Amino acid sequence: MINRLSTLYELQLIDDELDTLQELRGDLPLEVNDLNFQIQSIKESIEEKEKEKNEALKTIKSNENEIERLNTGLKKFKSQLYQVRNNKEYDALTKEIDHSEEKIAAFQLENEELENKVQSLKSEIEEVSPQLEELLEEVKVKEEELKTIIKANEREETKLRAKRETVAEKVRKADYNTYTRIRKALGGRAVVTINRGACTGCHNVVPPQRQIEVRGNKRLFTCESCGRLLVSPNIAAEVKTTV
Repeated sequence: MINRLSTLYELQLIDDELDTLQELRGDLPLEVNDLNFQIQSIKESIEEKEKEKNEALKTIKSNENEIERLNTGLKKFKSQLYQVRNNKEYDALTKEIDHSEEKIAAFQLENEELENKVQSLKSEIEEVSPQLEELLEEVKVKEEELKTIIKANEREETKLRAKRETVAEKVRKADYNTYTRIRKALGGRAVVTINRGACTGCHNVVPPQRQIEVRGNKRLFTCESCGRLLVSPNIAAEVKTTV
């Protein structure tokens, strides 16, 4: 049982050191992630607007081709008016002329609306482009800062992670699951000791009977106040001399 308790406490000490290295990075990882999220959102917005703009331009071009085709037909119909032989032919031609003119007017109106849309999309893209450039520059600076910090502690972190892996393999699966759950719930500290009769995790007094039980090193005990795993001061002191 002593080995079991010692291994858990050693794992906690290693994780404490790793947490300290993580803390040196401050809020930089979160800031970089947030900036990258903003950048991605703006890029997607620009891509969507570019797509809409290109589709509008494509439709404008298609409409212009249709207008050109209809104008060619319109000229033909108007020239044929002078060659009609009866009212029936005249009515048929004027109907075609009216229909062509209506379609031309509809295409021209649609193109006018699409051109306004294209200009609006261009303005929206131009408006956010400087913001995107600023964010790209900002994230570049922060990524360099983060990279510098990581590089400075890379060797130590690699060593600690290798050591952690070795120690973690010695921990029982059930104990490891409990350790991980508590650590996640209580800000990283899952295994603590007793100092001056109080839990070093929450600083609440540990009942005398529980203190005696913890010092007996017979099984795993938890703090009745915070739920952290408790190890005796003797085990904590011994582990600290070997880590």
